[in-house]
Amino acid sequence: MKVIKLLFPLVIIFTISGCSSNQAELVADGWNNLPKILENIKSPEFPDKVYDVSDYGAVPGSQKDSKKAFAEAIKFCSDNGGGTVIIPSGEYICNGPIVLLSNVNFHLEEGAVIKFSTNPEDYLPVVFTRWEGVECYNYSPLIYAYRQDNIAVTGNGILDGQASIENWWIWKGRKTTGWDEGLPTQSMDNSRPSLMKMNNKDVPVEDRKFGKGTYLRPNFIQPIECNNVLIEGVTFLDSPMWFIHPVLCENVIVRGVTTIGKGPNNDGCDPESSKNVLIEDCKFDNGDDCIAIKSGRNNDGRRIGIASENIIVRNCEMKDGHGGVVMGSEISGGVKNVFVENCVMDSPELDRAIRLKSNTFRGGTIENIYVRNVTVGTVGEAILRMNMKYDPKEGDNGGYLPVMKNVFIEKVTSKKSPHALILDGLDNSKIQNVLIKDCRFDGVEEKSIVNNVENLELVDFYITGVKQ
Repeated sequence: MKVIKLLFPLVIIFTISGCSSNQAELVADGWNNLPKILENIKSPEFPDKVYDVSDYGAVPGSQKDSKKAFAEAIKFCSDNGGGTVIIPSGEYICNGPIVLLSNVNFHLEEGAVIKFSTNPEDYLPVVFTRWEGVECYNYSPLIYAYRQDNIAVTGNGILDGQASIENWWIWKGRKTTGWDEGLPTQSMDNSRPSLMKMNNKDVPVEDRKFGKGTYLRPNFIQPIECNNVLIEGVTFLDSPMWFIHPVLCENVIVRGVTTIGKGPNNDGCDPESSKNVLIEDCKFDNGDDCIAIKSGRNNDGRRIGIASENIIVRNCEMKDGHGGVVMGSEISGGVKNVFVENCVMDSPELDRAIRLKSNTFRGGTIENIYVRNVTVGTVGEAILRMNMKYDPKEGDNGGYLPVMKNVFIEKVTSKKSPHALILDGLDNSKIQNVLIKDCRFDGVEEKSIVNNVENLELVDFYITGVKQ
């Protein structure tokens, strides 16, 4: 054994100078499985039939509500075997949700802009949804699909949620998001606290009714229990909350998409309890995590028990956000087989590049995480952060030990960060099997923090020019 000292270490870590055979085999097996996973991810196909929303009453450049026209075109298309619903160039008003149906490609042509209402009552009646990893009935997402197959939102247009500090974002309850004394907030007893209590007490989902008079912001696009989902090319602006949120879906492609929104909880893409997901060639510039992989929170996550697995992120650009690629914190169902490669992450407003987060209330197993060929410019905290004590106000006696194991970081470079690594396990559930190989983190200002980690291996790893 050899003693390895990290730059400015708080602790001394015992490891070996080369990659163990077990670690090497896990890394090789993981990347070798990637082509097999990709073979199972295919774009949905649609009949060669086109339905123009103008023929159903949509009028661009006017204040006329196009919601009904969109709905009629989608339904007629689906009822007649499917095809493509075209939104021609122009600006459209949509006072309520767009509901996708099977075998429909909702396609925005170049120059098409859809602006969504910010009136919460336009998103009633309530629909079945997941809100921060908990099942309930709430305001409809701006674009919604439930138990549909072969659906798509494509094109070169813009989907504008119009959320701001004057409407949806106020509900976060912070002065910086427009809130002031006397205004409603999601922290009111009948909103977020009520939902979390229902989860912890296993209240039947059909009795978890929110919506009017409560303050849980909807996501932008949320397909639930759908197969063969494609979201491609479009730009999303200013969501009430998370942007792209596939839940319990299989075979999902998010390609060439841009999300821009600096509001609270404006995550870019959050696949949850979903399998075979490809996120590629996207740009994220958000007020929260760029990509956050989830699997349900606390009792709901364990009751449903479906992990997110086979998630591929490649050729993406991450700017502002709390994390580049994140696993958690609603992670009770687990996450496995995540592949991140050929991405660029760079912003002083990006806190971390790779982040894993859970605690003893959320639990869950995060395993088999593979990262390679990632270029990091500036981040505000650390290149890799693994945290089993996330959200300390919840305490540390939840009774569900999180597991984090098999995390492999290769050929990652960075130019500037306060820390290289922050790895914080538990005394009774140590982080296991972390490999940092062929990496160079420059401009590191402070000590790495490494607590309760078992089998941390550093191979050709340099921090500010010093080999570790």
